[in-house]
Amino acid sequence: MHDIRLIRDNPAAFDAALARRGAAPATDALLALDERRRAIATELQTAQTRRNEASKAIGQAKAQKDEDKAAALMAEVGALKERMPALESEGAEVEAELAAALAALPNLAADDVPDGADEQDNVEQHRWGDPRSFEFEPREHADFAGPLGLDFESAAAISGARFAVLKGGIARLQRALGAFMLDRQTEAGFTEVVPPLLVRDDAMFGTGQLPKFADDLFRTTDGRWLIPTAEVSLTNLVREQILAEPALPMKLTALTQCFRSEAGAAGRDTRGLIRQHQFEKVELVAITTPEQSEAVHEEMTRAAEAILEALLLPYRRVLLCTGDMGFSARKTYDLEVWLPGQGRYREISSISNCGEFQARRMNARFRPAGESKGTRFVHTLNGSGLAVGRTLVAVLENYQQADGSVTIPDVLRPYMGGLSELRPA
Repeated sequence: MHDIRLIRDNPAAFDAALARRGAAPATDALLALDERRRAIATELQTAQTRRNEASKAIGQAKAQKDEDKAAALMAEVGALKERMPALESEGAEVEAELAAALAALPNLAADDVPDGADEQDNVEQHRWGDPRSFEFEPREHADFAGPLGLDFESAAAISGARFAVLKGGIARLQRALGAFMLDRQTEAGFTEVVPPLLVRDDAMFGTGQLPKFADDLFRTTDGRWLIPTAEVSLTNLVREQILAEPALPMKLTALTQCFRSEAGAAGRDTRGLIRQHQFEKVELVAITTPEQSEAVHEEMTRAAEAILEALLLPYRRVLLCTGDMGFSARKTYDLEVWLPGQGRYREISSISNCGEFQARRMNARFRPAGESKGTRFVHTLNGSGLAVGRTLVAVLENYQQADGSVTIPDVLRPYMGGLSELRPA
């Protein structure tokens, strides 16, 4: 959400910033709504003032036995009382229209975000690890993990496409990955949370999923939404609150099921676990002051990278361009893990600094230390630390053996009861 006062102060700069995000100019329409809203507010205030003055004057006129004047004043007050509800209704409609127009606009990119149209214009920051040299042709996980317990057919019979059943050792491996990630992220200073998986409209609106991305979500019959990421639940823990500055940064993590309709992903990644309707993810969320957010963004990115490094999975960090960032983000790093079965890097985590964009939608603020009245909007950040299913894919493909077995990474063996490999049934 954007501050109409800042748009009013420098409309050309706001339109230029929107253009960087690939959005059309919006200030003319916004300022027209703002001017109409303020004109109605002024007219309503004038009417209220005049009604009060006239009401007092009625008593004075009657005291002076000037019945004609009193009658005229009463008629004026009556007309004002009739007009004012219409003004209030019109003002509320314009206010809602302006709020909806502001809510439809994406966050503005930070100055150091590269301009670009799509993923081709993203900028690689660095790489870690060397892809393994195989003595055989590495396969994609969907082609060899069936005998290890990965079952798409049973899932399709139960739920349809883009679901999976995990059995036996591979199910335990996924559980081990989630537990390992949570342990590492809590060691890194994040507080573990078990949040709701069902949320209301205002929670989805607060983090930017609504109204723009309703088609990408699952909704229940009672009007709640299944979370597409724990970012929604964790970030909304501070909605409508005024936090004390010493409590910041607040760093939270959760391992949850996530649900996405993938409405905009028709035909993409139809095989395997890369793009599912239901999946597990360890989420990282931070609530900070504006001065802390850039440093915390780097810390969160390193926390996600540390998981990949501990698993010895080669990856690269990419700074997203203006055309490839998410709706709520002002700056995003993607981590892409090497998948030998595909012979390329694939996204496994996005870590975004949203600035005050979500905080405005949630009305989440903090009171600076030493001040008793003034408040400022917090900054919110979120990222995957990591997507468990995609990490499972990366482990399966990078640790696969010629006989169809998969070696268990050393750091996961304590979570696997000492098991060192998965073998085909």
